[in-house]
Amino acid sequence: MIFDAAYRAFSRLFTPPFRSMLWKALSATLLLLAILWFSLRELFLYYVWPFLQQYMPDFPDWAGWLGFVAVIVFSVGLALLMALLIAPITSLIGGYFMDDAAEIIEKTDYPDDPVGVAMPLGRSLVISLKFLALSIVGNIIALILYFFPGVNLFAFYVINGYLLGREYFEFAACRHRTEADTRQFYKQNAIYVFCGGVIIALFVSVPVLNLLTPLFAAAMMTYLHKSLSKKISQ
Repeated sequence: MIFDAAYRAFSRLFTPPFRSMLWKALSATLLLLAILWFSLRELFLYYVWPFLQQYMPDFPDWAGWLGFVAVIVFSVGLALLMALLIAPITSLIGGYFMDDAAEIIEKTDYPDDPVGVAMPLGRSLVISLKFLALSIVGNIIALILYFFPGVNLFAFYVINGYLLGREYFEFAACRHRTEADTRQFYKQNAIYVFCGGVIIALFVSVPVLNLLTPLFAAAMMTYLHKSLSKKISQ
């Protein structure tokens, strides 16, 4: 059931109805990452580095290259930080594409079922921001555990599997259920949702491919929710 949902979701990514959303999701993710990278880099160059130079007044002229090295090291470190932030950033962006992706799938693949109702913008934004905060905290924990070989990758997939799986599943379920019913349905199927979330986390960990996470996760959890709903009703 889980692998079938993942396969169908991945197959959906490059179909004509999804292409417009695909480019929008890619543009939004890249733009946000670029803004964060350049903003933090400029803050370092204009505020942090001049502050540090005050404590190095006796450095000879030939040591000026240290500033250049420091900027390079900082830029590389910042790029690595951006890689860790891809998961929470895609979580935030995904909220704006979940309903569109789910509606296309529901109308095309489940024409006999009622189409879900899109969440109000306010509620959608609150849920997105909540999971953005949780995802950032989770990835900070994963970053700390990075220094413990054998634990770091396990922590990354467990934390993001839980957070991403639950977020996107709740988005899919809320189109057809009340908030209370969604929570109850999630509890009944938590193991399926977590395993699906791990697949999303694996998707996030693949460079370039991870930029497509919002649409993939939205589609996959729509399929999974439909499958679980039919399984329980039988």
